[in-house]
Amino acid sequence: MNVPRQAGIGLVFAVLIGFWFVRDRSPHAAKPTTGTTIVAFGDSLVEGHGATPDGDFVAVLSKRLGQPIVNAGRGGDTTRAALSRLESAVLSRDPKIVIVLLGGNDFLQRVPPAETFRSLSMIVEHIRLRGAAVVLVGVRVALINDPFEHQYEALARRTASGLVPDVLDGIIGHADRMSDSIHPNDRGYSMMADRIEPIVRDLLESD
Repeated sequence: MNVPRQAGIGLVFAVLIGFWFVRDRSPHAAKPTTGTTIVAFGDSLVEGHGATPDGDFVAVLSKRLGQPIVNAGRGGDTTRAALSRLESAVLSRDPKIVIVLLGGNDFLQRVPPAETFRSLSMIVEHIRLRGAAVVLVGVRVALINDPFEHQYEALARRTASGLVPDVLDGIIGHADRMSDSIHPNDRGYSMMADRIEPIVRDLLESD
């Protein structure tokens, strides 16, 4: 009679350990220590290509949070191009929280992943050095053996940034959520906002 009971206890213990391990894998964002502005920085997914006016995720998120968010997205930006305008687009705005969404154009332009994440690391590190919090938003670029997936996670952990992995999961490939083959429509951008909002909201609770 004791053996089944012990086995049951062992199973519960294993499940709890497994739950703890999965939960612990998610990088947590360090709270901001300075700054006044929320900035969304990135490419056309930040700019809101394909959305109606105020239908992009930045506008949707701003309305939900009741706070202005500077949209510093620029269509076509690679991580290297974004790095070149980091000072003017982000650091000069006294950032408190910065949402960073980059990498898709690097893949489309066949930039080596090592170069992509070297530039992206510099972006995140410069922001963190200012005392601002970072929410790193990842994009999946391959169905199998995605070269970006683990690098987003490693960067988020190393810099104490929040991470939204694969933000287009369940959006890309669904015609009712896309404006074209790459960019969401209003419904897709709303889903992106759903995924980013909890992390930003948690960071704002430090006020």
